[in-house]
Amino acid sequence: MTDEIVVPLLAWYDENKRILPWREDRNPYRIWVSEIMLQQTRVEAVKPYFDRFIRSLPDVKSLAEAQEETLLKLWEGLGYYNRVRNMQKAARMIMEEYDGKMPSEYELLLTLPGIGSYTAGAVASIAFEKPEVAVDGNVLRIITRLTADETDILSEKFKKQIREELLKIVPLGRTGDFNQALMELGATVCLPNGAPKCEKCPWHGMCQARMQGRLDEIPYKKKKKARSVEQKTVLLLRDGDRTLIRKRPEKGLLAGLFEFPTFDGWLTTEEIRRQAEHLGYGVLYVEELPQAVHVFSHKEWHMKGYLVKVEEIGFSKENEPDEKRPSDYHLISPTMIESSYPIPSAFRAFTPYVNVVLGNERFLR
Repeated sequence: MTDEIVVPLLAWYDENKRILPWREDRNPYRIWVSEIMLQQTRVEAVKPYFDRFIRSLPDVKSLAEAQEETLLKLWEGLGYYNRVRNMQKAARMIMEEYDGKMPSEYELLLTLPGIGSYTAGAVASIAFEKPEVAVDGNVLRIITRLTADETDILSEKFKKQIREELLKIVPLGRTGDFNQALMELGATVCLPNGAPKCEKCPWHGMCQARMQGRLDEIPYKKKKKARSVEQKTVLLLRDGDRTLIRKRPEKGLLAGLFEFPTFDGWLTTEEIRRQAEHLGYGVLYVEELPQAVHVFSHKEWHMKGYLVKVEEIGFSKENEPDEKRPSDYHLISPTMIESSYPIPSAFRAFTPYVNVVLGNERFLR
């Protein structure tokens, strides 16, 4: 890889770059938020999330001071909720140690919770024009195709090697544009899924994988360990218009979020009735719903859902406590769930049965 790739790449970027809300200026906070959101999420999906997040939490100070449930509700549907929790930890550290201003140096950015080499390189170069690079999956894909390199792109050693090679050719004065051009090329031309649009690529005449007819083989990824499968039973327990939800434990998968009562294994109808009665509800009827599957990075949930209609309790106030019900359970109207209680997208298949809409769908409704 030589610096001859730089000029055609930047010329292509100047002509083809997308207009994106986080590119409107070089505000380091906005760039940081966008880069965290864009990890494993498409640009078009991120745009409305970014807009809502910035309107609600426009700067480091507001992020540092936000209530956790507000924070998680803004993130609802993006997944990987520890990312936004780490953002808040980093924001508090910035307030305490850097007087509310994001540090510009790569090494200092790396000390902030949730910021790794990619995000540090992106913020340092795009916001502050530091001679750094940001190596993500897009960058690894286009570089390995350019050079016909068969190395496993999931190898941390290889990522460091590519970073070191790119640092040698990053153009001073346009470091931010260089990194964004690499990302843009991978996102819009040298695609991760489907055939790459080679005729639009500024490296068309240089790409070794294209010339060798090996675009289907490169990049190479070592196969990951198969995900484990867990069977779950999800209860949509309804008292009139209200639905029972509960807060998940503060540690572990989907920590601190709210769910419809979920149990390990596939329960029988009789077991479902006993669970509802254990919570103090008289069951009117149980209706089985279509099954759903949710895929996490390391496991899959195969879920059977049941709509459980129960006798109305008759509370006069929203979420009024009931001595028969554990304190982590809440009986809530759809409006309250949508406005204040973050529900993970793992349960998206079941929310229509309780008149609840999550994340982007709620704001596009």
